Amino acid sequence: MSAQNISLTAADGYVLGATRYRPDGATQADLVVAGATGVPQGFYRRFAEHAAGRGYEVLTLDYRGIGRSAPASLRGFRMDYLDWARLDLAAAVDTAHHAGRPLMMVGHSFGGHAFGLLPNHHQVAAFWTFATGAGWHGWMPRSERLRVLAMWHLIGPLSTRIAGYLPWSRLGMGEDLPIDVYRQWKHWCRYPRYFFDDPAQAALAPQFAAVQTPMVAVNALDDLWAPPASRDAFMAGYRGAPWTGVDLDPATHGPIGHMGYFRPRAVALWQQALDWFDAGQRSLRSVP
Repeated sequence: MSAQNISLTAADGYVLGATRYRPDGATQADLVVAGATGVPQGFYRRFAEHAAGRGYEVLTLDYRGIGRSAPASLRGFRMDYLDWARLDLAAAVDTAHHAGRPLMMVGHSFGGHAFGLLPNHHQVAAFWTFATGAGWHGWMPRSERLRVLAMWHLIGPLSTRIAGYLPWSRLGMGEDLPIDVYRQWKHWCRYPRYFFDDPAQAALAPQFAAVQTPMVAVNALDDLWAPPASRDAFMAGYRGAPWTGVDLDPATHGPIGHMGYFRPRAVALWQQALDWFDAGQRSLRSVP
C-alpha cells in the first residue's frame, strides 16, 4: 500500500487537500471516504490503509475550511455548508471514478447527508455510512440533549462572536469550523428531520428521493449524537433507494459512540462494509 498527498480542484476553483491510497497489487475497485463535520481526513487513515490492503484504491479529503483545505485564517472565511458535498465531495467522486471499475463510498455522520446532495451520486455503485443521523437534540438521551443545547445557545454564540468562527479545537471537539457551517448546522438541528424540515430547503426532498444507490446505514446504540431513531428520521429521505439500517449493540462490539466506528478496534466493522462491497461487485460483474 502506498499513500500520496494530492490536490483536488472543485468546480468553483477551490483547491482541496486529499490523499490517495493505492494497493500494492491489482486494484479491484475505487472507494471515497466522506468524512464527518469537523473531522480531518487523517482520522480515516487506518480505515483507508485497511481497504487498500483489500484491493481498493481509496481517496480521502478535507472539506474546504478543514485540515489541509483550510485558509490561513477562518476569520472572514465564508461558504455554504452544502458546498462540502455539492462541490468538494463531488470533486472527489469525479477524481476517484475510473471507467471499468466500480466506485464505492463510505460515509461518516455528515457523509450520509452529503451523498444525497451530490450532483454525481449516480457514479457510485454502493454506499455504506456510519453514524448518520438527523442531528435534532430530541433524538438524543437527556444528558446529551442538555450538552448540545448549551453548545448551540451558549458556548457557540459566545465563542463565534469572539473568534469569528467556531473554535471547536479549543473545546476538544474536532477541527475549527467556518462560521457559516456552524450557523447552518445549528439551524437545521432545530428540526426533527434536519434540513428536510426547513421550508427554505424544499428542493432537497426530490433530490434525495431520486437517489437509487443501494445503502447500508450503521448506528451504534451508544451513539449519543446519532442513535438509530435519529438515523431512521434522516434516512427516510432516501425513499427511492434500497437502504438497510443496522443497529450495533456495544455489549457485542464494545463501546463505539459517535467516533469509534473508525478507531482500530472497529476493524470488524470495516470488514463487514468491504465484504458487502465485494459481494456487490460480484453481482455487477454477473450482469451482461
